[in-house]
Amino acid sequence: MSLKKIALLAALAIAAQASAQSLPSAGTLVIVPAYGEVTHVNDEAVASFMVEEQDKDKSAAASRVNQKMKQGTEIVRKEDPKAQLKTLGYYTYPVYPEERPLLPNGMPDPKRRLPTGWRVGQYLEVKTTNIATLPKMTAAVQKVLGLNAIQFGLAPETTRRLDDQRIAATYKNLGERIASIAAAMGRKVSDTTLETVDFEGSGNYAGGGAAADAGAPQMMRAMSKREQSDVAEPSFEPGETTLQMRLVGKVRFK
Repeated sequence: MSLKKIALLAALAIAAQASAQSLPSAGTLVIVPAYGEVTHVNDEAVASFMVEEQDKDKSAAASRVNQKMKQGTEIVRKEDPKAQLKTLGYYTYPVYPEERPLLPNGMPDPKRRLPTGWRVGQYLEVKTTNIATLPKMTAAVQKVLGLNAIQFGLAPETTRRLDDQRIAATYKNLGERIASIAAAMGRKVSDTTLETVDFEGSGNYAGGGAAADAGAPQMMRAMSKREQSDVAEPSFEPGETTLQMRLVGKVRFK
């Protein structure tokens, strides 16, 4: 780029800045969006264990499921007494042969398709904040039950504690943005009056309908593991969660 073009662009930039600063701003209403976030290591885990049995005798399959679920529950309570347990999703399904009987015309015979067995299963949900002993507890339970999924997030108490920090961070960002806008308009922050602060971050003041970002924790999932008689401790990385907040402020220049 030639020196003439550079000089021309610089002159235009200076002229535009001077023009912007010379615009009258008394009584101007400015809508200022602000954002804030806090990050914390996940301190709560929700593990889902499951057991499934298949047998020609429905009662036999159900009996084994009930027995293993009881054993798994007892192991959890022994390894992590403070964990919260919830049994979920008890199911019983018939198992049909892959090949269906055929009618003389070659079409499948729906009346002769009888089940050859039964599949019975149940899930156990375990919620705990004892992340340190989670691998040991999981390995012990996996001797009886399978690990179907695991999610990491923040405990409710932690979320409530971080809410104060999130509000403070968002309000601080509002002040920084107001200062930047005032400087760009050639005004001082002392020339402004903060008329409204909308912590719902609806954006309705700007004529929009943007919803607030709830900052839902990103969950980490682990794939199911096959049941084994002796299971090594799994490795878990709880990760961290970022909580976000959006607010909208209405500022008027004197």
